[in-house]
Amino acid sequence: MNQKISNLKGKLIVSCQALPDEPLHSSFIMGRMALAAKQGGASGIRANTREDIREIQSQTDLPIIGIVKRDYEDSSVYITPTMKEVEELMEVHPEIIALDATGRLRPNGLELHDFFHRLKETYPDQLWMADCSTVEEALYADSLGFDFIGTTMVGYTPQSEGLRIEEDDFAILRQIISKSEHPVIAEGNIDTPAKAKRVIELGAFCVVVGSIITRPQLITRAFARVLEP
Repeated sequence: MNQKISNLKGKLIVSCQALPDEPLHSSFIMGRMALAAKQGGASGIRANTREDIREIQSQTDLPIIGIVKRDYEDSSVYITPTMKEVEELMEVHPEIIALDATGRLRPNGLELHDFFHRLKETYPDQLWMADCSTVEEALYADSLGFDFIGTTMVGYTPQSEGLRIEEDDFAILRQIISKSEHPVIAEGNIDTPAKAKRVIELGAFCVVVGSIITRPQLITRAFARVLEP
């Protein structure tokens, strides 16, 4: 693990993303969002699309977890689902590439182990992060050799429906950390400073925080709802 990645240990990564239907959708804006995150103390950025990553790289020197979100008709996997998205990311060389590592089939019926084997063969020096939704998925990704195991998808898949990352003092995260050989990145609904601090105390390598920092429409909604009659 190089020094830039080692420096992420115990630190905050801010997810700077805005999809096409969101008001802040713009590579320029995401670049400035990443710069603001750096000024606020972030040690890394998670970003979507090569265009946003290229702009972020022009604004900060922070290590980046890169993804491409894309929908395919024959699969519910949308985070870096195929080799096409990986090849796009390799044009900007993010330090880490994250992909859906749930049990669901990828486009064209491809299973995770086949896809990941191809990735490792094609790009042997690239670091990979597994976005998982259950303990079982995380441990399977760990056995495949992902460099980082993430809790990104907890509660967002049919197999994790109803689960919340913070339940029982982050029981899911604690199980993954206790059994995983690779560093575990806490991500997904880590929406308060207290939660971010706690996951690091429990042994997470680092923590990714997104919407509560970078999606103002969702932050505003939380305030507005409590004032509704």
